[in-house]
Amino acid sequence: MDFGYSLSPSSRIDLDLFDRNRFNTLAEIEPDVLKCMACGSCTATCTAGKYAKNSLRSAILYLQNGQDKQALEYLKPCMLCGKCFMVCPRGINTRHLILSILKIYNNAK
Repeated sequence: MDFGYSLSPSSRIDLDLFDRNRFNTLAEIEPDVLKCMACGSCTATCTAGKYAKNSLRSAILYLQNGQDKQALEYLKPCMLCGKCFMVCPRGINTRHLILSILKIYNNAK
């Protein structure tokens, strides 16, 4: 029977199915990734974020959930201007964190 709608596939992430080694390596190199409280200050002040899909907060959350491809898409527009570093309430060195993420996750392809 057609009721005028369809069920979409589940977007559930099974955290047991992906390898956390790269994220653990990132946390060893850059422990600040674990200090992020996802407040959104970095995203709110981002100049590139006004014109492109750019969010360090979202990228970190994607990396924690094993969605590397999506995380790298959120970091591509970054201009490394440093505004996010200036407003971070935890004092995370966002430039170094972004460069570490790109180094670890781009080399693993």
